[in-house]
Amino acid sequence: MLANRKIVIIGTGHVGSHCAYALAIQGICDEIVLVDKDRTKAKSHSMDIADSVSFFNSSVIVRCGDYSDCKDADIIVISAGVPRLQTRLDVLDGSVGCVRDIVSNLNKIEIKGIIITITNPADIIADFVRKATGLPKNRVFSTGTSLDTARMRRTVADLCNIAPQSVIGFAMGEHGDSSMVPFSNLTIFGKNYKHLKEENPERFGKLSEKVITDQTHMRGMDIIEGKGSTEFGIGTALADMAKAVLMDEHRILPASTLLEGEYGQTNVHAGVPCIIGRNGIEQIIELKLTDEELKQFENSCNVIKQHMVE
Repeated sequence: MLANRKIVIIGTGHVGSHCAYALAIQGICDEIVLVDKDRTKAKSHSMDIADSVSFFNSSVIVRCGDYSDCKDADIIVISAGVPRLQTRLDVLDGSVGCVRDIVSNLNKIEIKGIIITITNPADIIADFVRKATGLPKNRVFSTGTSLDTARMRRTVADLCNIAPQSVIGFAMGEHGDSSMVPFSNLTIFGKNYKHLKEENPERFGKLSEKVITDQTHMRGMDIIEGKGSTEFGIGTALADMAKAVLMDEHRILPASTLLEGEYGQTNVHAGVPCIIGRNGIEQIIELKLTDEELKQFENSCNVIKQHMVE
């Protein structure tokens, strides 16, 4: 564990501010610095979050800063962008414009830490930032299908009335409508869900691959239609990933990282299970997928490839 753990969050809208709050209340780092074009908003968010810290057993410093703070940051979070419309791909042009400006500022300094991107479309932006900064692939990645995975586990848990922590599985591919769930690897209580359906249809009989996949895809839009944005889930997903890095946990989490032959894919960022520690992405875990699942994953990667930008 690092002696001094510093995280800079660039972009302090709904997502960035909730990332900061999730980090602060969990005491994951020692210093959180908010950077935004609207410095007044960044300063106000930092003051508000700092007030909340007074009620917790945490001594984290939360403050407003600028790009110079990125020099000694352990993690730089890029969360600036434009609000999602229908699909995440709809915001590509606006997001690239925001992130291009951010990268131009980052390239003026030596980045020693890790960059985690949240800006949608997540996989495409992670690829853009990695190429634009020239940093190695283990140090530039996205939260990817972390939130999709949480939504999948939440759906499974609701269908059979169990805790989502008992559901082990991943959503993979695009952080978006083409993501897929490798159901051949989905387990509950350590058992394949199909076996549980056969053994205990009263509790597990409602499990449906179509329902689970549809809810994984639609849950985000349902939230956006209800309140205009998603923020709590992704903020906590980022905090969880940051914890794996700062605490050097070597934990397996879904992340969007550059594939170089894994799952038969090359030159594309996509959500896959990864071992994450102090050096970022330490290893990509290759699950054994069925032929149909490999096709689904390939289709999802093709969606990402069709929208990649330079």
